[in-house]
Amino acid sequence: MIKNITVLGSGTMGHGIAHVFARQGYNVNIYEPFASAREAAMPKIESELQFLVEESYISKEEMEQTIARISIYEDLEESAQNADYVVEACPEQLALKQELFGKLDKICPAHTIFSTNTSSLKLKEITAFLPEERKARCMITHWYNPPYLLPIVELSKFGNMEDDVFQEIYDLHVTCEKEPVSILKDVPGMVANRMLHAQAREAFYLVENGVATAEDIDRALKYGPCFRNATTGMLETADMGGLDIWTAGEDNMFPELNNSDKASDFMRDHVKAGELGFKTGKGFFEYPEDQKEQIQKDFYRRLLTQLKVSKEY
Repeated sequence: MIKNITVLGSGTMGHGIAHVFARQGYNVNIYEPFASAREAAMPKIESELQFLVEESYISKEEMEQTIARISIYEDLEESAQNADYVVEACPEQLALKQELFGKLDKICPAHTIFSTNTSSLKLKEITAFLPEERKARCMITHWYNPPYLLPIVELSKFGNMEDDVFQEIYDLHVTCEKEPVSILKDVPGMVANRMLHAQAREAFYLVENGVATAEDIDRALKYGPCFRNATTGMLETADMGGLDIWTAGEDNMFPELNNSDKASDFMRDHVKAGELGFKTGKGFFEYPEDQKEQIQKDFYRRLLTQLKVSKEY
């Protein structure tokens, strides 16, 4: 039975994953070797939980209980020696992940299950230097950002672990109010990111070629395909519309769709200009410094609204 969870890394994903588990009653240790990140972790967690309180999603008492279940450590052994389950949420560097998993194998009990939040690195490569019995307790658990607001978690089911071990992790995420998706083959990007970037490729192409403004392209997605797909999904939508109609439409459109095998040049030009989006104040849209806090809060509020509505799907 999973009681103690260790999260490696307190950055963009790690701190959020940590308080998702803690909010459901699990004891959570965060391993963070960098002092500045350690110092920033709890304020970020408290801020996100306070947002949930303000939006009446959790109570003040739940917030306080969640914070009380989280501990932060500089030392890997101290953070993971009693872990039943470990989530690695460190930078996408293969050597780093291999090193951490190797250390964890010596630190953690034999029953501990290891997971990595990667969506771009292969599980076999990350676990390449582990003994076979430990490989059978390793998996990918890919969360979406921000992890405390996005329900999806993609779980690798590649045949390396017993069904009961996989089911234990599946049930753990259900307990945490997540919507697990079982991924049966180790393909780059897993499932959600592949569909996301296929859609993004066309969106960037349409902006670059002046078919519509960035504002209108986002509006078309929000109030058209994405509005419908949130409740029905792509394949069900096709069934409801008629596969004969979809076949004819795709035969007509596919020759004209963007099929580039690299990232959009239009987006790359923004990157070269230092226009990286929200974090630099400009990307496809502008984010004035004096408005950034409110813009981000409004962004999170919309996601939370959708999270609440998703309970009725």
